[in-house]
Amino acid sequence: MRAWEFLSEAIVSKLDAVDKGKLDLIHDGLSVAAHSLPDTYIIPDLQNNDFYDLYRFGLAIAAVRGEDGQDDGVQHHRKPHFDAESMWGESQIVSSIEPDIVGLIDKALAKVGLTKKVQVSPATSDEFPDTMHVSPVKPFKGYPR
Repeated sequence: MRAWEFLSEAIVSKLDAVDKGKLDLIHDGLSVAAHSLPDTYIIPDLQNNDFYDLYRFGLAIAAVRGEDGQDDGVQHHRKPHFDAESMWGESQIVSSIEPDIVGLIDKALAKVGLTKKVQVSPATSDEFPDTMHVSPVKPFKGYPR
């Protein structure tokens, strides 16, 4: 087989352009992708190195779809309010069932030159008052022997 059979038309045309000295026809990946990606947008104010902002933007897209979307009868009764920032913002969250997580966090903070932490929940896990604690299904003792 010939090597040209493995190369796409785009690569072949670029190699031809290089052979002909037309380097201005060679584009970077984004300019090539712009021809093949439908309805694509760049959002200059949303940088791709801040994962929190990207996460919140993804949630905003989901919220808009949920608010404006077709009522499919599944979740029409629950449309939660969307805030641009979560209640904890971009702060790192550490949650654990380890008995001395506070000591571990303090030592790790000291290693990176930080000290401040804010406790936002009690040390014990509590269920919501309306959470069922007993199964509504009758226990099965098994078949008689």
